[in-house]
Order: sequence, then C-alpha cells, then structure tokens
Amino acid sequence: MNPTAVAITTHSELYREAIRRTLLHRTQVAPDASTVAKTIAGTWLQMADLLAPVIGAQGVDVLFRRSLHLASSAFPCLVDPGEQGDDANQLAILQARLANQSKDDAAEAGYNLLVTFTELLASLIGEALTVRILQPAWESPSPATEQETES
Repeated sequence: MNPTAVAITTHSELYREAIRRTLLHRTQVAPDASTVAKTIAGTWLQMADLLAPVIGAQGVDVLFRRSLHLASSAFPCLVDPGEQGDDANQLAILQARLANQSKDDAAEAGYNLLVTFTELLASLIGEALTVRILQPAWESPSPATEQETES
C-alpha cells in the first residue's frame, strides 16, 4: 500500500472525527435545530478566523461558497442557487435554513458542510497544514472546563 495514501486517509479520518466530535460535544444539550444552527455557524466562524490570515478573507469566502454548492447536492437546505448576497448574509441564510430543519438533519447538514469545506481546503493546501491550522476550532473544552459546566 502507498504510504502517502495511508497518511492522507489518516488525516482525513482525523478531521472528520474531530469535526463530528466537536459538533456532538457542542450540541449534545441543544434543545432544537436553532441551537444546532447557531453552533454550526459559530464553529464555521472559528474556522474562518483561523484560516483568514493564511488565505485571506476573500479566499475563505470563495471556499465557503464552493462548499455550500458542493454540500447542497446531498443537503438541499444548504443553498438556494437564486440567492446572492454578502458573506455575512450567506451565513445568516445558512443558519436560518438549518434552524428550519429537524435537529438531527441540521446537525448532519452542518457536519457535511464543514467536512466539505475542510476537504476542499485540504485539496488546495494539503491535509497536514489544514489539520494544523483548523485544529483549534475542533478541540473540545478541557476536562476542567467540562467539570465546571457540570457543577
């Protein structure tokens, strides 16, 4: 087996699991799709903030729009081809559309969008660099923080 293929699979599995774990952790007590939608938008904003210094805000926006387009084939709620607008408006529209889904559908669509974005980014700058840049957005709170919230 090609060692490069193993490394790529490992990175891909790493960020898929990290995104899934992060969203599950952040939405586990979410009462509804609206809360899930806010969590997904917040996670997206963290990722965008981490990535903007590397590829610029316009680069992030282009990747976001492309990711919406690609992910919408599996989740039509993610985009309406007729709508245009600035990027803040696009995120607000995305959040509203996710909020109108069931909680589980919103979570799955949001996960799919974040994975699509991450895969697209990785195809441009490489798997390892993608994971290194975006990992802070995926990290779960420390055990001390979790204990504080349980108290």
